[in-house]
Amino acid sequence: MNQQQMMKIRKMQKAMMEAQEQLEKTVFKGTAGGGIVSVSIKGDHQVVEVKIDKDAFESQDDIEMIEDSIVAAFNDANKKMEEESQRVMGPFASLGGGMF
Repeated sequence: MNQQQMMKIRKMQKAMMEAQEQLEKTVFKGTAGGGIVSVSIKGDHQVVEVKIDKDAFESQDDIEMIEDSIVAAFNDANKKMEEESQRVMGPFASLGGGMF
């Protein structure tokens, strides 16, 4: 491998690391139950915030629905994070195959 190819690989690795760092800092918000529950997570899978609309509690029977909505909101936020990760990191995966 010549010097120019090595420089190209290093540049690509740097860009890939920067893209990964940006994804890890990005906050993804998922909602469920018509907006009753929202969950925010960072790209490194850390939960940042869980919000529940206070007006959602008319009775104790609503608690089960809220719990189900929290699960759905987490799943929604994770789906958005995965889609963004694939969009951002996808070009690097297709470049790497022929370079090594």
